[in-house]
Amino acid sequence: MATEIEHKFLVANDDWRALVSHSADFKQGYLNSDATSSVRVRIAGDKAWLNIKSATIGTHRLEFEYEIPVADADEIIATLCHKPLIEKTRYFVNDAAHVWEIDVFAGENQGLIVAEIELSAIGEDFNKPAWLGAEVSHDVRYYNNNLSRQPFSSWAENSAK
Repeated sequence: MATEIEHKFLVANDDWRALVSHSADFKQGYLNSDATSSVRVRIAGDKAWLNIKSATIGTHRLEFEYEIPVADADEIIATLCHKPLIEKTRYFVNDAAHVWEIDVFAGENQGLIVAEIELSAIGEDFNKPAWLGAEVSHDVRYYNNNLSRQPFSSWAENSAK
């Protein structure tokens, strides 16, 4: 059984960009998302995965991930996944013993930038760089499965911008 322990933050400024080691473009779609779990297909470069994640709110939840052929993932995303898709570029920033993953969303979630850090244990200490903004780990609107159903562009507070 796999457990994901992750904290999610907004970003306060672009200072993280100077620290990026590499990046990857992601496209993902959801086959299912309900009160107990979500099932998604994700493509990043020349790799693809089927991912099953518990719908637990907060910083830790069950997660299972299996590599699948990219051609299968393309077909599943094109024909079976709910729209809109999640499109983003993920930037990787090394910080002490951890790696920050900064997702810059595109498509219907354009304008949203979220920084995530995965930890090895609940309560593990980690550095909070000055470019971090508010923690949104417990705000379900920022979960990718919810962004696929209610994109950032549709949020009332963003429609006036």
